[in-house]
Amino acid sequence: MVQNHPIQYCLYARKSSESDERQAMSIDSQIKEMKEVGNKEGIFIKEVRFESHSAKQSGERPVFKELIADIMLGKFNGILTWHPDRLSRNAGDLGILVDFMDQGKLKAIKTYSQLFQNTPNDKFLLMILCSQAKLENDNKGVNVKRGIRTKCEMGWRPSGAPMGYMNRAFGGIKDIIVDPERAPIIKEAFERVANLHQSGRVIKTWMDSKNFRTKTNRPITLSMVYQFLRNPFYYGYFEFPVGSKKWYKGAHPPLIDKELFDKVQRQLYDPSRRSYIGRQFAFKSIFTCYSCGSGVCGEEKLRKLRSGGKRRHIYYHCTRSKDRRCTEPYISERELIKLLLRITREIPDKELIINDQLKESMQEYEKIIKEANYLSKDGYDGELSIREYVEYIIREGSTGARRDLIECLPIPKRLHKKKLTK
Repeated sequence: MVQNHPIQYCLYARKSSESDERQAMSIDSQIKEMKEVGNKEGIFIKEVRFESHSAKQSGERPVFKELIADIMLGKFNGILTWHPDRLSRNAGDLGILVDFMDQGKLKAIKTYSQLFQNTPNDKFLLMILCSQAKLENDNKGVNVKRGIRTKCEMGWRPSGAPMGYMNRAFGGIKDIIVDPERAPIIKEAFERVANLHQSGRVIKTWMDSKNFRTKTNRPITLSMVYQFLRNPFYYGYFEFPVGSKKWYKGAHPPLIDKELFDKVQRQLYDPSRRSYIGRQFAFKSIFTCYSCGSGVCGEEKLRKLRSGGKRRHIYYHCTRSKDRRCTEPYISERELIKLLLRITREIPDKELIINDQLKESMQEYEKIIKEANYLSKDGYDGELSIREYVEYIIREGSTGARRDLIECLPIPKRLHKKKLTK
């Protein structure tokens, strides 16, 4: 018959979800084995506690912290556990346990094969075993970092492949290959931004029209568009860790070249704000207020629809930086585009002069729409006119392209009562 033991034990079981402890026994197995030990040796198990948490850092395990608090209160004076490394893999938690033994608050730690009591030899052995577990952790951390560094030097980024690529594993070899379904669309998105001056929002709309889906079969978001447009992985390089300024040449096949990537970055970057463009205000910093001379800024308004969605509206108005009482009214982006189209249609052909950069972009645009058979479908004669390209930039061009265009053409730049005047 099992006799009550003077020591009141708490059975503590732990298993980390991290990769370094995948080989450790499951929590259920630890509890089962230690209950059998308790029954065999007449140990009184007052309570069973368990958790799935790493023991690398001191004071990070909630259940273990409760156990320490209860030992201080005298609720338990013994711990039953599978192995010392279940209790501690760091110097901080180990120090608390040994200190409790010195104070007499913890009379024994019983593992599957050993009993540790408040004797110099037992405490020394306990510290050796827990320190060995810490050493293993530290060495594994060094080995993992070395393995990651080696992988980077071989050209393989140690993380999931971005959109347009897929991770592949065969014959024990892991690599990254081009996603035949998504890569062509990603590549064309870069070309559209670089050559057609399309904004991120226009790219998102275009990708939605292509029914583009992520790897989890979700529609792409605007933030995802800007994320891949800024990612150097697509021209063959990657930084790891991000922000470390350590760059590696990838072994994966690039989708674009460095020249195209740099061209996209110039389109995305707004020098006036010294930041990448996220929320698009196509005509910001182009016009000034007629009444007070302040700049004209953009503002976004989201209106709820009966269906539950939201509709985005953009308005332009005086910043009132020079006169807070300025009464110039707002004008919507839709109204402003109609106004600009009407003005440019009144400009004589001989005055429709664009700079060399826009001419180069116009040639790229003409090439793309020819390949897509847009010209024949719309009844064009196979040659794009400057006037048609000007109207395209006003309707869909990027902020930089619109600014360049308005600087080239004799377009009034002062906004007065929803009209443009000189």
